[in-house]
Amino acid sequence: MGARYEEIADELRHAIDAEEYPVGALLPSESELAARYGVSRGTVRQAVATLTSEGMIGSRQGARRVVLAGRRSQSFAELRSFAQWARSMGHTATGLVISGGRRPATAEDAVRLHLAEGSEVLEVLRVRGLNGERVLLERTVYADWVAPDVERIEPDCESVTQRLYETTGLVFSYGEHLIDAVAAGTADAEHLGVRRGSPLLRVRRVTTTPSGRPVEWSDDRYRSDAVNFSVHNSVGSNPLARQAGPGIAGT
Repeated sequence: MGARYEEIADELRHAIDAEEYPVGALLPSESELAARYGVSRGTVRQAVATLTSEGMIGSRQGARRVVLAGRRSQSFAELRSFAQWARSMGHTATGLVISGGRRPATAEDAVRLHLAEGSEVLEVLRVRGLNGERVLLERTVYADWVAPDVERIEPDCESVTQRLYETTGLVFSYGEHLIDAVAAGTADAEHLGVRRGSPLLRVRRVTTTPSGRPVEWSDDRYRSDAVNFSVHNSVGSNPLARQAGPGIAGT
């Protein structure tokens, strides 16, 4: 059993997630919350301070707290796995391999996967669906040492991440994501059912084991009307970094 202020903070988180207090709304006053939970105002202040440090609510001396953000950050598994994210949001995910095969590693593959250039890698093109709609095109390159395990997975497997864990015990521990926008080329448009030149949200990611060994790197392209990403930052936690793109001279 945690401290009472932690329990109150957790109840308020759930209330904010359920939009009982939507973004922009004011929380009840300290005295109202103290009466509701049968605690002192000092305990309420501790609970509120916890949510403030997480960036969920804003605080100004002498004023009631305002809700700044709703759902907290997703787990690593939900962010790493499309299928696990979909389930957590109450949606149905599907996946289908369009093409796949071994090839020599390019210079980019070698850098991202810590391999010698020319080493054999497995490249897989997979289309992902959400509630029956095609929303994501994954171009994933797997390191040579995990390629045989990936090749044994059925083409319509819902979650490759989960299947690799079940069959090999492989655990993904760290991911780096670079997010930008691109125009759909001919192949992208055909596979996602959009017009050529339509905007797509691209996420390039590298995922490693707990020891830091790269497993895969992927170029994921989402339909811009189907998925978006949000980042909640605060004074105590800021996972977001801004940098110039390749269209800016000197980058």
